Amino acid sequence: MKRGQIVLCLFLPALLCAAFEWRGENTNFTLSQASLIPTEDMRYAYNYNRLRFYGDWKEDAWFVTAIGDGVNYLGESYIDSLSFEWVQGYVSDTPFRTQTRYRDYGHGAAAARLYRLYGGYDDGETRVVLGLQNITMGVGHIWTPSNLFTPRNTYALEPDETYGVMALYGAHYFSDQSQLYGAVSQREDKRFKYAVGYKTTIGAVDVSLNAITSDQTKMASYTIEGDLGDTGIQLRSEGAWFRTDLYTVEGVMKEHALFQGILGADYAFREGVNLTIEALYSSETFSYADIIANQEAAMRGNLLMSHFYLGATMDYDFTIYLSGSLLYIESFNTENSRFISPSLTYTLNDNNTLTLGALIQNGPSGSEFGMFGNSYYLKYTLTF
Repeated sequence: MKRGQIVLCLFLPALLCAAFEWRGENTNFTLSQASLIPTEDMRYAYNYNRLRFYGDWKEDAWFVTAIGDGVNYLGESYIDSLSFEWVQGYVSDTPFRTQTRYRDYGHGAAAARLYRLYGGYDDGETRVVLGLQNITMGVGHIWTPSNLFTPRNTYALEPDETYGVMALYGAHYFSDQSQLYGAVSQREDKRFKYAVGYKTTIGAVDVSLNAITSDQTKMASYTIEGDLGDTGIQLRSEGAWFRTDLYTVEGVMKEHALFQGILGADYAFREGVNLTIEALYSSETFSYADIIANQEAAMRGNLLMSHFYLGATMDYDFTIYLSGSLLYIESFNTENSRFISPSLTYTLNDNNTLTLGALIQNGPSGSEFGMFGNSYYLKYTLTF
């Protein structure tokens, strides 16, 4: 909490003494969701609402951004479930709490959350950012194995809704085609994680080399991204080598060495269809029990149950108001299973959108996606 107070003391004077732009967004989900616990054969109907406020201040090269949420769950059976108990235990990996504890009221529960709070300096040549922020690494659209800071959760209701990290980030741009960057973040247990990378353009290809180190995990990675001639196809590759300490199911710490990589391609058809294909490979696999035993690990998002995955996304605008998207992932294992996420979005106007979607998990009982049931949702978003 002391570190959080220091950050607030640094940033609040600027916010209070200068005019800044703000905007709001309310996102509401009505869900029919299968249990998040494989052994629990239950389905819950509930409502989830997130009220979010954005604040941005900028003066010359200096800037501050603050994002805060108020979240509310409504549905007595869900509030009393093991699934919601698991949700409450999933917190940010930061040295201070970024979310209040949930307060129950009748049939619901509510909490407040500091989603982002960072400030810094950017003059076009040097960028420095301090605070609760998102640090992106990797070039994958479905998976980013090299991102150990704020990796997206591909199988979640909102894959890009990730907790921020308390970090200091810096980058120096030698030119439009070359930059050196680095970051240091502090985890919940007060231990530090360090990253450094260099990105450049060789011909028409963007290449980067990255390294991350902490007392638990070491990683070296590369990314390559570029167009395939004049075909309109964009190719990308990302690979990461890890050496990390993980717990066994029995609670014993053991060192692992593994490689994970992706290969992907994008193409936009003239008819308006945007297609992405991506493959993911992991040299080592983990059981569901291994994954649960390492929920506090720095690379918990990289603990995969299959050696090979193949995924595809497709987006299409039927009209100016109606658009659709589809995510399909096949897990190749002893028993194949699959994850399918279709959605249909209707834009009422610039401030109101409705989305109907599903998270479908299919496969034999006991397979990776066969362990969980399907979920369906109606999403309404209002911006103001």
